[in-house]
Amino acid sequence: MRRLRIFIEKMSRNRVLSRHLPKDLNSAPIYVSPDASLSQWSPRLQSDLFDLAREFVHPGDIIWDIGANVGLFTIAAAQKAGPTGNILAIEPDIWLAALLQRTAAAQRPNAAPIHIMQVAVSGATGTQTLHIANRNRASNHLSSVPEHSQAGGTRETYEVQCITLDSLLEEIPDDHSQERTPPPNLVKIDVEGSEIDLLNGSHRLLTTIRPIIMCESQHRNRPAVTTIFNRYNYKLYDWDTNPRVEVQTAAFNTLAIPI
Repeated sequence: MRRLRIFIEKMSRNRVLSRHLPKDLNSAPIYVSPDASLSQWSPRLQSDLFDLAREFVHPGDIIWDIGANVGLFTIAAAQKAGPTGNILAIEPDIWLAALLQRTAAAQRPNAAPIHIMQVAVSGATGTQTLHIANRNRASNHLSSVPEHSQAGGTRETYEVQCITLDSLLEEIPDDHSQERTPPPNLVKIDVEGSEIDLLNGSHRLLTTIRPIIMCESQHRNRPAVTTIFNRYNYKLYDWDTNPRVEVQTAAFNTLAIPI
């Protein structure tokens, strides 16, 4: 069984597949890769990120997707926010960012405009080494944090620019727009262990903008993530429970709502 999985993972590398989101998300086109998740071999995409967009993204909203991967949440949010909204997708992996660009270009006029930045978000500006996971790109990580157990080693490394969430409030989205990055209504964070550094570089965002946040937290980081959200007066919920329950300690997927 393990040999079969290794074979499938190797067959998945750099493979691009054309898929569509569910009908209630406008059957929006998206390019995915089983190199990011083996589940994307399936012609029918399923993700709790679609539910996040359905419940919390509204017409005209500004959404930041930090650690966008192939863009499941990016594209779902673009459908819900509509043409008056704005989506900023951050993805440090060069290959995944290019895939996102391809998907963004395929969106219909009724979707929100999507800006893509190929950078990493951390606690300070500068550069770090990005490790591309040997098993799948969903486990890519910066050199400042330990390797995830699902990474299976590193297939390649390269240097990436790092910014902070607070610096994003001053950034220009791309070379063709002179508009500043608008402050978000919701921020989704999936940075494979860098969440503590990222949140520590978000004082202004958490103090003055106070968006809703969906944050994936590695087990070792949850006490520190809890402390940060408590400091900024956020109420925490375990996104993965049904019905959703308030928690005192950050969960794997934590929905943080400002009080």
